[in-house]
Amino acid sequence: MFFAKDFIETAEGLIFAVVERGLEGGKALCFLRYVLTPSGWKKVATEQANHLLQQQHPDYLHYSPVLDAHLHAVAVDRVVKHHQPKHRLQQLMQATRHDAVERDLFRLCELLGQHGLDLAQTGVTGSILVGVQNPSSDIDLVCYGREIFHQCRAITRKLIEQGHLQALNDQDWQQSYDRRSCDLSFDDYVWHERRKNNKAVINGRKFDLNFIDHRASSEAVVYQKCGAITLQCRVIDDAHGFDYPAEFKIDHQQAGSIVSFTATYTGQAVSGERVEVSGMLEQSEFGVKRIVVGSSREAYGEYIKVIQ
Repeated sequence: MFFAKDFIETAEGLIFAVVERGLEGGKALCFLRYVLTPSGWKKVATEQANHLLQQQHPDYLHYSPVLDAHLHAVAVDRVVKHHQPKHRLQQLMQATRHDAVERDLFRLCELLGQHGLDLAQTGVTGSILVGVQNPSSDIDLVCYGREIFHQCRAITRKLIEQGHLQALNDQDWQQSYDRRSCDLSFDDYVWHERRKNNKAVINGRKFDLNFIDHRASSEAVVYQKCGAITLQCRVIDDAHGFDYPAEFKIDHQQAGSIVSFTATYTGQAVSGERVEVSGMLEQSEFGVKRIVVGSSREAYGEYIKVIQ
């Protein structure tokens, strides 16, 4: 089974990040992240990845009718290695030698474990998952299951209060903001992020918490894009606010929910808050309408922000 945050490797020296649970037409939906070069694995940006596949491996380009989006996909029989966050973390926790990044990860997991977190339900993704981290790499921790994720957030907040972990400083927030290239002001971005408790610093190294729902998912529903929309509404249910995609049920006659495929807007609002949302209105075959934020990977001009 493939889950979001897994990585898959192909014989051509390509590593893709899985973006969606399960398979579509026998293929894992994903996005190209690393390319093997004579000097080792090299990370590629979105446009670079698309261009490279267009030129050399067009068979990995894919249109998903379920997501109504262009992305990448790899057939199961083309996968030569399936990198799984849980396995990788267990491997690192049992290893006797660690580099600087792995030492910080080990210490972080020790702290979380001492405060009652079940480390068997966690993993590590990003560069550490495929062993291509460098001394300045961040740590991307994955929590499998809603309870584990929210417990991990609560422990992180407690560890910051106790001084075992640190909150991000202004420079950290600026770097995070620059990398996101989102459509919020810097101050708005930081205000929303600070209260999520899913980012902190250990030994000067930033880490993120990611939530993966590993239970059986419901049948995929096909949506069609109806056009851009901006409106204000009240959030009435935030239970799936940290999911992928994040979902916020809203009280509005034009749509029943906001769905975000962009990590910036996970956990962005809580029940009872009024938000302004700008995104793409979509309608399902059953007439259900939703607003999607992150209809393209960069989501230019699309956002969710709490009206303070």
